[in-house]
Amino acid sequence: MKNMTKIDPKQIDENVIRLIGSQWMLVTAGNPAHFNTMTASWGGLGFLWNRPVAFVFIRPQRYTFQFAEENSGLTLSFFGEEYRDALKICGSRSGRDTNKVAEAGLTPEPTPGGNVAFGEASLVLECRKLYAEMLRPEAFALPGILEQWYPTGDLHKMYVVEIVNVWRR
Repeated sequence: MKNMTKIDPKQIDENVIRLIGSQWMLVTAGNPAHFNTMTASWGGLGFLWNRPVAFVFIRPQRYTFQFAEENSGLTLSFFGEEYRDALKICGSRSGRDTNKVAEAGLTPEPTPGGNVAFGEASLVLECRKLYAEMLRPEAFALPGILEQWYPTGDLHKMYVVEIVNVWRR
């Protein structure tokens, strides 16, 4: 990754609740020749199965879903506030219909693992899939969550991914 320093996942010291929930991230799957990205504000980072992990959620109707399904890896790219408009474009347009990466003014860069991240990102996590499962209505334990977030039944698929490389600007 150009102009970035590789760090150990244990050196990620940002507040991940703010990083994901407020600043958002781009989830990108595919390869440099054919990929898609989407804005996400749901997910998390942690430690599971003796590995640093992230978990992300993608609805099957999102174009990025097919890329996540077809590939073993994905990236999570985080940006400064000056890229808010670019993230809005990537979250409101479909890669099926437009080149939203170009429209957002972002520069795709290949990663050593054959994935895609963005040159403008301040933090990039390159990940490989460990586990994936569709959310199930019967598994929701807190009343109201299913009705509030999935009124039409369009549940996400959850991906638990191992963080294999991290770069920081």
